[in-house]
Amino acid sequence: MQSSHVEIIRPQRLLRDGMIASAQRHPDKNAVVVEGKAYSYAELLHSSLCMANVFKQNNVLKGDRIAIYMNNTWPCIVSIYATLLAGGVFMAINPQTKSDKLQFMLEDSEAKMLITESQLLKNFSPAVKNYKGLTTLIISGETTSESAPDNVDYINFEDALEIAEPLGSPEKVIPNDLAALIYTSGSTGFPKGVMQSHQSMVFAAWSLIEYQRLSEKDRILLVLPIAFDYGLYQLLMTMKLGATLIVERSFVFPAQIYKRIEEEKITVFPAVPMIYALMISSHKKKKLCFPTITRITNTAAALSAELIPYLHEVFPNALIYKMYGLTECKRVSYLEPELIDDKPQSVGQAIPGTEVYLLSPEGEPVATGETGILHVRGPHIMMGYWKRPEQTSEMIRPGKYPGEKVLCTGDLFKMDEDGLLYFVGRSDDIIKTRGEKVSPTEVENTLIGIPGIKESAVVGINDDVYGQQIKAFISLDDGATLSDRQVKKYCSDKLENFMVPSEIVILDELPKTDNGKINKKILV
Repeated sequence: MQSSHVEIIRPQRLLRDGMIASAQRHPDKNAVVVEGKAYSYAELLHSSLCMANVFKQNNVLKGDRIAIYMNNTWPCIVSIYATLLAGGVFMAINPQTKSDKLQFMLEDSEAKMLITESQLLKNFSPAVKNYKGLTTLIISGETTSESAPDNVDYINFEDALEIAEPLGSPEKVIPNDLAALIYTSGSTGFPKGVMQSHQSMVFAAWSLIEYQRLSEKDRILLVLPIAFDYGLYQLLMTMKLGATLIVERSFVFPAQIYKRIEEEKITVFPAVPMIYALMISSHKKKKLCFPTITRITNTAAALSAELIPYLHEVFPNALIYKMYGLTECKRVSYLEPELIDDKPQSVGQAIPGTEVYLLSPEGEPVATGETGILHVRGPHIMMGYWKRPEQTSEMIRPGKYPGEKVLCTGDLFKMDEDGLLYFVGRSDDIIKTRGEKVSPTEVENTLIGIPGIKESAVVGINDDVYGQQIKAFISLDDGATLSDRQVKKYCSDKLENFMVPSEIVILDELPKTDNGKINKKILV
């Protein structure tokens, strides 16, 4: 009796599995094109295995946190997959992050290794000098022993990658092991580490792939930071599909991006309202048209209904996806693109494989059309906040069914008779601007640190392009003189760009409630 060979198709249970499977299926295909330079799937797998071996040689153990503080570069992408192959937990940190916050994240996560680049030396050097728990520092780019921090040995990324042998086999992990810590702003002013397991991130990536109707033929453009989970998932989805990701550092030079869209025949363009607004502004002066793009996606802030007709002009062959999500579960909902003109104010329905419902503050279901607090069921919700059980219990609540846990987003929504969601507002004071969450407390503490400022209050002002703008109110000590330009300059030195107030208002006194607290409701 003749035996026939049966190919076993292995499921993608771990976050790294998609990249490995794609490298086995078509090793010579371009996995990423970074600022014009192409890298194949075989190169990505080989480089990631080599760097994973470097990690192992430097005593990275299963579950160790690896901080990746880099721009959108080839070393950044390799470092993420090297961490996963070595069994570590990656933390992608926005390269705009200043040294104080970087140090906090390293200390809070107890990071064992920091991977960064030489041009960020000004920010990472003080953080590394003050954080005693770091065992290894890996730096990409030109760095000398004189310019690197002197309290920890450093390794040059490119030199290490060139001489390293690939790791023999990936470290054994299982789907419910921690894969990533994604830091997000908290109401206390300190960022919180959102814990996401392999299985939650794998599920989320495939759900997004399903409703966006993506395939391995797609060519996805990334101009968003990989440290922003909207940007990170473009990488994860591409690798799982075996598609191609075209990576740029940012949208700072639009003309260069437009050229890249045409040269690379981009099919998928993820962006935020600020980017679309800039494109439409250019389009009104000189017509833009990108016929190769078949899907554009938006999240982070609401996509204004006024922009949609112009988006049809700029992207005549594209399905337009409006979406809503939060770091604690990646993505909550999407609007079917066929409904974009009929229901432009809606953020749609729950993503595939999940469920959403609205409850009153007392925990009772609300009627159709009534405002309620959004709750999310599904495998994509976070494991919790890193080392913050009390804050975790505020977000992760007992569900409708025995033993289940659901995510209480705290955000206020309405639902229509078709089950489509409409965002009403936030029930906390977190400001969402330019796709980022900003803690008013963090900005207020920075303002109070300026000599001469007596009191501060920060609020979010609705904005069609940015979602919200940050407005700060301050009062000064007797005899102090400060201009709004001086205040903004100080904030720019201490905070990421998106956290710097767009407007500073100086008052003699800030209004107070009866119990002496600053009354922000009067200020808004």
